[in-house]
Amino acid sequence: MSSPALSPAAWLRGSRRPSWLSDPKVLRTEVLAGLVVALALIPEAISFSIIAGVEPAIGLFASFTMAVTIAIVGGRPAMISAATGAVALVIAPLNREHGFGYLVAAVVLAGVFQIVLGALGVARLMRFVPRSVMVGFVNSLAILIFLAQVPEMTNVPWPVYPLLAAGLALMVFFPKVTSVIPAPLVSIVILTVITLAAGIAVPTVGDKGDLPSALPVPGLPDVPFTLDTLTTIAPYALAMALVGLMESLMTAKLVDDITDTHSSKTRESIGQGIANIVTGFFGGMGGCAMIGQTMINVRVSGARTRLSTFLAGAFLMVLCIVFGPVVSDIPMAALVAVMVMVSFATFDWHSIAPKTLRRMPAGEITVMVVTVACVVATHNLAIGVVAGSMTAMVIFAKRVAHLAEVTAATDPDHAGVVYRVTGELFFASSNDLVGRFDYAGDPDKVVIDLSAAHIWDASSVAALDAIETKYAQRGKTVEIIGLNGPSAHIHRTLSGELTAGT
Repeated sequence: MSSPALSPAAWLRGSRRPSWLSDPKVLRTEVLAGLVVALALIPEAISFSIIAGVEPAIGLFASFTMAVTIAIVGGRPAMISAATGAVALVIAPLNREHGFGYLVAAVVLAGVFQIVLGALGVARLMRFVPRSVMVGFVNSLAILIFLAQVPEMTNVPWPVYPLLAAGLALMVFFPKVTSVIPAPLVSIVILTVITLAAGIAVPTVGDKGDLPSALPVPGLPDVPFTLDTLTTIAPYALAMALVGLMESLMTAKLVDDITDTHSSKTRESIGQGIANIVTGFFGGMGGCAMIGQTMINVRVSGARTRLSTFLAGAFLMVLCIVFGPVVSDIPMAALVAVMVMVSFATFDWHSIAPKTLRRMPAGEITVMVVTVACVVATHNLAIGVVAGSMTAMVIFAKRVAHLAEVTAATDPDHAGVVYRVTGELFFASSNDLVGRFDYAGDPDKVVIDLSAAHIWDASSVAALDAIETKYAQRGKTVEIIGLNGPSAHIHRTLSGELTAGT
């Protein structure tokens, strides 16, 4: 049952008095969550900048503007949007072949595309994503988060490993002592103090690249405003828009499930577009929902409001500009430990338990495996979701196709034969329909009763036309009865119109 609509006055009162403003505990949770996410964003943003072929400051600027903007205009509270690897992979060739100005222009155009797609209702397509694809999406996400940490755990000084183990132990046991301060933040602070006090030489955040020393300045993309420029950037912008929306909407749905709340996917789609336009005008590389950081914010730190998202972006710039030297000394082992814990918490272990697998239909398992395999192979969550959804559709069509049955009975007045068709008639089931009739042996009058069937597409109408034609060639008549309203409409509209020469 839907909740009653709020009056404009009530809506304004609710929007003016967010929960974090009236509850100090919520405020503390949101502030500390934003700080933890900001710390975790720094190495990630720098890494994605390297993938895109731009300076580290570009990725950090994008993370700042995306987070701050989406906190205001987005549809899913507590979700983190920033520079991402998927977007970096899409726009890297454009930057490499045409330069940074074209990259920024593509980011702005991608934002426009996302606004248009959001307004057209692209978010409604999420209803066609099966649960098995969602489970595969979550599990592949956890695998990708872990794999992204592997380079930070190989060919490194030996002290990295005890630091990593200590970080994991702190995040496991510290919540048993108190949940007032997020365990990831405690882990980062303690490990940083230990490495600095003991003078331990391990990879740090500063080794990833220089942090910015000033806020980004808005401006127009440095490209000629011509049709050639538009045709050059449009394919990259469209690809970025689609990948960004796919990851953002899937992440929003995941957060909905974790928090047992509903979010506006249409508003989120449009909000992602606005955030990318703002990011482009500030010289950022664009982005979308960042799943790993969202899990830190929502699942690990317990954030639930827009404040944590806004502060993640704000703290990011403060940490880089004001506390750059201190942040540069944070050991990568501390952040790797956080991401490993996020990976473990994100994976749906119940989905691969032997008890679950024994009860799960083979088709559902196949869809989940295809989704995970495609994502891990391509490192692109969007490709995995599309491949998994297509696999699910094929399996569903094959399963439903067998539900269409044809039974023959003698007409009560012995004047002919009655064929009773039951089930759903569409392209997969209707292909076998033509071969289920005895054209040579049947009497002159044939009745096809469709009262227990439903016609869904032109393939089914074409099959019925073929059946009538085969009987007519033998001088026999066919009467189709029992069509429901929608089936009668599609049959009346298309019958006789689907073959050449009619």
